Amino acid sequence: MKITCPTCRMAYDFSPDQTEGETIDVRCPGCGHTYQLALMDLDEALPTGWDMWKGEHDVPIDCRGDSTSSHSLGEGKTDPESVLRTIFGYKTFRANQREIIDTLLGGRDAFALMPTGSGKSLCFQIPAIIRTGVGVVISPLIALMQDQVADLRQFGVQAHFLNSSLTPEAAARVEAIAAGSKCDLLYVAPERLLTERFQHLLARMKLALFAIDEAHCVSQWGHDFRPEYLKIAGVTQRFPEVPRIAMTATADPVTRREIADKLQLTDAARFVASFDRPNIFYRVQIKQNDKQQLLTVLRERHDGHAGIVYVRTRKRVDATAHWLQERGIRALPYHAGLDADTRSRHQQRFIMEDRLVMVATIAFGMGIDKPDVRFVVHLDLPSSMEAYYQETGRAGRDGQPAEAWLFYSLADVVAMRILLNRSEGSDDYKSVQQRRLGAFLGFCENPECRRQSLLRYFGETYNGPCNTCDNCAEPVESWDGTIAAQKALSCVYRTGQRFGAVYLTDVLTGNQSERMERFGHHRIKTFGAGRELEPKQWHSVFRQLLAAGCLAADLSTRTGFRLNDRSWKILKNEESIFFRKDPEPVKAAAKKKSTATAAIAFSDPASLALWEKLRQLRLDLSKALNVPPYVIFHDKTLKEMVGHRPTTRNEMLEISGIGQSKLERFGDQFLEIINKR
Repeated sequence: MKITCPTCRMAYDFSPDQTEGETIDVRCPGCGHTYQLALMDLDEALPTGWDMWKGEHDVPIDCRGDSTSSHSLGEGKTDPESVLRTIFGYKTFRANQREIIDTLLGGRDAFALMPTGSGKSLCFQIPAIIRTGVGVVISPLIALMQDQVADLRQFGVQAHFLNSSLTPEAAARVEAIAAGSKCDLLYVAPERLLTERFQHLLARMKLALFAIDEAHCVSQWGHDFRPEYLKIAGVTQRFPEVPRIAMTATADPVTRREIADKLQLTDAARFVASFDRPNIFYRVQIKQNDKQQLLTVLRERHDGHAGIVYVRTRKRVDATAHWLQERGIRALPYHAGLDADTRSRHQQRFIMEDRLVMVATIAFGMGIDKPDVRFVVHLDLPSSMEAYYQETGRAGRDGQPAEAWLFYSLADVVAMRILLNRSEGSDDYKSVQQRRLGAFLGFCENPECRRQSLLRYFGETYNGPCNTCDNCAEPVESWDGTIAAQKALSCVYRTGQRFGAVYLTDVLTGNQSERMERFGHHRIKTFGAGRELEPKQWHSVFRQLLAAGCLAADLSTRTGFRLNDRSWKILKNEESIFFRKDPEPVKAAAKKKSTATAAIAFSDPASLALWEKLRQLRLDLSKALNVPPYVIFHDKTLKEMVGHRPTTRNEMLEISGIGQSKLERFGDQFLEIINKR
């Protein structure tokens, strides 16, 4: 058979001396590195770590380079700092990481709330490596499992997953490995965790810990609710000596209590990190011509960058992606209506390739750990602050500057109110969802620092201004809109509480029509009473009244407004209201170069040239190994290589993100490029 060395990429013929057992050692005749080969019931054997994105081949045993131990590089290590440094290549822990790790190593339960990009996974991966046995990670998505397992294998950690992408034969082999406690981490979906077969497997395993990832999926009030999560506690509690950790990046104080209660972790040590994502610039604009606004963002601010565009419906996904493609944007659609093969193919392209724009419904995103997403755009209104925070959090996971754009209109507010009211669920559920939408609309309309408003929702105090949101960078003016509000609300009442903003604006501005004459509304008191404001200003008044809860959408007509209790308080002068002046659309800055270096600043051409060479080598390696480029090295690691110019292996180990395994596998090739200068 012909195999390719995953380090030097040399292809050569190989005939195994053995056909029994799980693995065989293979030495590359080109670079001399030794790898373990996983023997499979296939026509070929694949080098460990190879083709890990093809489920039927997912049985690699190890990817440790020269190591020939039967366990991972963490065997025998009891010091978390040593594991962090030698395996993962990082010098220091981030906030809360060491405390969480010590909690699990001490055999205690933990509940951690940490934002995306803060290193949540290391909090359970390191204890699983150190403790005896297998760490079982309960994860909601196949993509999330595959991504983390691929990453861990490149670090030399023995990790596997069990999910529906595996053939029965491949799954049986992984189960045998887990039953013998021959791996550090085993990722499973909650559905598989609950099966009788897996229950028997757990009884045979030596367990290091249980990690419940994306724990907010247990919340029945949330948009990511997975009913299987409600049964997880019944499984984990059968192993009282095994520590448990629940982790999420998205939960307000009420949801936190629900998670702890449903997962029976009320006595767990609780860790809450800051929810702030300081590298994300938040922008909210009023929707005018949303597709053209999107195109301006893509061409003028993010030309050549990877990003995600969220819209509400499948039809709108297809139309928007096609419209962008016609204008030269490399855009792909993603929604639940596409067949599984197409979804998988588009997801893989987004993960593996640079500079793609994914146009998607909220079906896309959770579990996608692509670090170099430079922007997230919402062309439709998210349903809550939690949804917005989670979706925008997919940008800038590498810590480099990123942007979150939201375009919305009065029609979006009405449509979302109606959508939530018609959703399945009890009246209590609908009430909670409407309140959450109201809180998010307040975020959109509030003239204060957006970061301050966002963090306050999650129970965190931020002393603004942040200078990385539109409200701080370009402060908006407010005006006393009480009289205008009274005119608008009076017009709603006098026209029978059945019309929408366009018709009501015509009445207020005296724009008489045949339809208006038919209803006799050209004779009511509010006809022409609002000529002091432009039509777009009246649209803003209605939008802000609706967002503030001072006006209700008529859910039966879909277009009309009705008065509510707060409406009458304003009409009776019992309450005043201030509106923000809608700013003009932000003009894009000078057009940026079509390059992925926009978030990576270099002061000289030589550094830029080295950066591009290192990126090309990383891309070549990722294609050879069939893994995403960031699984080889993150941009941050390449940037450090450019800045520090290591010339030896020891110097390479000082670069963040390079541990012993990655040094053995990739270090010499990157050093060769650096030393050519």
